[in-house]
Amino acid sequence: MARLIVGCGYLGSRVARRWLDAGDDVFVVTRSPNRAAALAAQGYRPLLADVTAPATLGGWPAAETVLYAVGYDRAAAKTIEQVFLEGLGNVLAVLPATTRRLIYISSTGVYGDSEGEWVDEATPCQPTRPGGRACLAAEQILLGHPLAERSVVLRLAGIYGPGRIPRQSALLAAEAIAAPRHGYLNLIHVDDAVEAVVAAAERPIDLPRIYLVADGNPGRREDYYAELARQVGAPPPRFVEPPAVSPAAERAAADKRISNTRMLDELGIRLRYPSYREGLAAIVTNDTS
Repeated sequence: MARLIVGCGYLGSRVARRWLDAGDDVFVVTRSPNRAAALAAQGYRPLLADVTAPATLGGWPAAETVLYAVGYDRAAAKTIEQVFLEGLGNVLAVLPATTRRLIYISSTGVYGDSEGEWVDEATPCQPTRPGGRACLAAEQILLGHPLAERSVVLRLAGIYGPGRIPRQSALLAAEAIAAPRHGYLNLIHVDDAVEAVVAAAERPIDLPRIYLVADGNPGRREDYYAELARQVGAPPPRFVEPPAVSPAAERAAADKRISNTRMLDELGIRLRYPSYREGLAAIVTNDTS
């Protein structure tokens, strides 16, 4: 089976490996010739292209499944709108009409502040941050395209995993965390996020469909950092208020708890890491072994 991955980063690369190990023919899009060579050496079929440059797109093979998991790289000198909105639009314009299923990786940032209440797929979207607004606009572009009838939108909570633990280095250095100690963190381990993508590609579900991808056990920020400090042997966390105009302040202003009920019920996923406690323990154990 042919799979196409646009955005082979932290999540996309793991999905690619999962599909390759299953015997699928995996095409991956990259902007870098060096990375293309490395991917080819691993058994992938690299395609050199930049989603923000339409002239580099096209001529792609027909694929049963397309995963669009493009993240925002500030070093690329592009705006978030160019990457999320124009990029998705450019890719949709060249995808073969025979694409069986398109999976778009979005964010729970499409929701605004819920004052700590639970949020699900029926909750109105009122994003307050640029990333959330761009993700929601990209979702709307997809929903206006003919491939919408074969699409799944996965709104991911904060993704973590090996090599990607928020604020670990700051805690080990005994630095104060520039964030309010209160408010909820909604997280998903990258291995469980991969399971959601794989299930979204294969499960017989009604399309189009939106799923919130989170572990369903949001924790208070102060509790998360206390547990992380305990597991890595760092001093207890200290907090300072972030600047009023900063990403940390914006994230803290959107307090909510993400429900994963639809994901569990319809995609049939059994989470390997049902909370950050188990997820952090597995990462820390492997890092120190």
